[in-house]
Amino acid sequence: MDELDQSQIQMLKKAFDTFDREKKGVIGTEMIGTILEMLGQEIDDDTLSEIIKEYDENDTGTLAFKEFCSLAARFMTEEVDAEAMLAELREAFRLYDREGNGYITTDVLKEIFKELDNTLSEEDLEAMITEIDADGSGTVDFDEFLEVMTGE
Repeated sequence: MDELDQSQIQMLKKAFDTFDREKKGVIGTEMIGTILEMLGQEIDDDTLSEIIKEYDENDTGTLAFKEFCSLAARFMTEEVDAEAMLAELREAFRLYDREGNGYITTDVLKEIFKELDNTLSEEDLEAMITEIDADGSGTVDFDEFLEVMTGE
């Protein structure tokens, strides 16, 4: 975790907390691929399995936050191009905001999460959406979307 700056740790904490739905301080290793995808990392299944084995040394099927940070640090560089990342997130948001309303519905966000991880249960999805859509509007604007994706 030493190689991460405070803003990176906060971003990882936000992602971790979103997936630690039972608030046990651990996340299932099956969620790691989804989280890394949300952070812009595309890793094939075999490589992902090898990486998880490396960090889930006791083969518990879970990672604590510190282990998760160590794993994620492998993929995060100091020289993250914030402009490029923002442009990518804007484009991703625009693709899902099909009508150009400036927001996506929480149903669309659920679809995105299902695409990222088809093992999520309806309860898991509802819990994630409730945390993300704090105002209960049923919509997520770009700022909320950005917060979910970057933790800022």
